[in-house]
Amino acid sequence: MECQYSDICKHYGCKAKIFTKENGSIKKKLGCPDLLILFTNTVSHKMVISASQEAKRNNIPIARTHTSSATALHGILSEHFGAR
Repeated sequence: MECQYSDICKHYGCKAKIFTKENGSIKKKLGCPDLLILFTNTVSHKMVISASQEAKRNNIPIARTHTSSATALHGILSEHFGAR
């Protein structure tokens, strides 16, 4: 799915960093994205909390979805960046 997520993001003109597991501090890896998308059923609760806290600290908008489908990602990206 990670490759598919990356391809979908490229379609919307976005660069994607995809984290499926929390290996070390997410603070150092997150950077300054335009949007943080959390697939809450895919990642751990701890990762959701730490990513959300870091996003709030840096005023990064967050989009959450329970489903981790390609359709859900298309929906979020079209809502935030316009339909393509």
